[in-house]
Amino acid sequence: MSDSSSQTNAGRIRLGYQMPVFSHPASAREIFPSVIAQARAAEAAGFDAAFVMDHFYQLPNLGAPEEPMLEAYTALGALATATERIQLSTLVTGNTYRNPAMLAKTVTTLDVVSGGRAVLGIGAGWYEFEHIGYGYEFGTFTDRFERLEEALAIIAPMLHGQHPTVDGKWYHTHEALNNPRIRDDLPIMLGGGGEKKTFGMAARYADHLNIICNASDLPRKIEALHARCEEVGRDPKTLETSFLAFTIVDEDGDRARKFQSDINAKAAADLTDRQFVGTPDDVADQVQRRILDHGVNGVIANMVANGHEEGVLELAGKALSPLVHNN
Repeated sequence: MSDSSSQTNAGRIRLGYQMPVFSHPASAREIFPSVIAQARAAEAAGFDAAFVMDHFYQLPNLGAPEEPMLEAYTALGALATATERIQLSTLVTGNTYRNPAMLAKTVTTLDVVSGGRAVLGIGAGWYEFEHIGYGYEFGTFTDRFERLEEALAIIAPMLHGQHPTVDGKWYHTHEALNNPRIRDDLPIMLGGGGEKKTFGMAARYADHLNIICNASDLPRKIEALHARCEEVGRDPKTLETSFLAFTIVDEDGDRARKFQSDINAKAAADLTDRQFVGTPDDVADQVQRRILDHGVNGVIANMVANGHEEGVLELAGKALSPLVHNN
């Protein structure tokens, strides 16, 4: 398990901004300037972290597979040179896509490039379609979680300045080195909603858990997380938590609800219980009641509908920052 002080030393993530869609600019040349503009706007608006997805195809509820998708760590490395304070991460890295020692090296290099602003977001991997397309072994559900746990036994020591030797079922290292580093407390954030496997690994290895579920399930999720922490003798207060919220905020509440209606008409699943929609005051009230009141520390806002529009991140920051940074 990470040193319980590491999240405090590294900077907490109470308010994050996820950028999962790159389809708004008209041409490929315009995509990354838009990403930079959003990351800078989030930084100026008081967000703690900016996130990109670690996928190669667009996800079913967000668009068609052939829609634009940037490789995560190349994009984050470029964002490191275009921002100053905001933390940078994936939500989350698919463990199946990279050798774990190489992933530790990659995120540590991002930390060096950014001056200590990297966070390792990681999960087991789930999108079979892109595994097939890119030739990665998908395996069974059990396989993927075995691989994740074995990978964390390599990655966590490497991030903390140790030289792990692992002769595992899935991975092998011999006194793996990881230099240069500018700190030995680079945070690990797990993402997912699995109450046994994911939450158990979070209790053992993570500084932060991003909970992905319906908002109405949060009371049960928090109870399960506390149980996993108790099982390994960890104080749950040392494990930061956040909720991935599909957020649509606009000064015109009717416009926000129209965005919601359009998104839900195209989605492959019912997203309503994960959506927070309306004016800044509406969204702040919903986030407080449906997330924070259940004991979750923060929120990561996925603002697919209009996060790229000028001024929207400022609205969201003003509404949400006081809620999450003052509790």
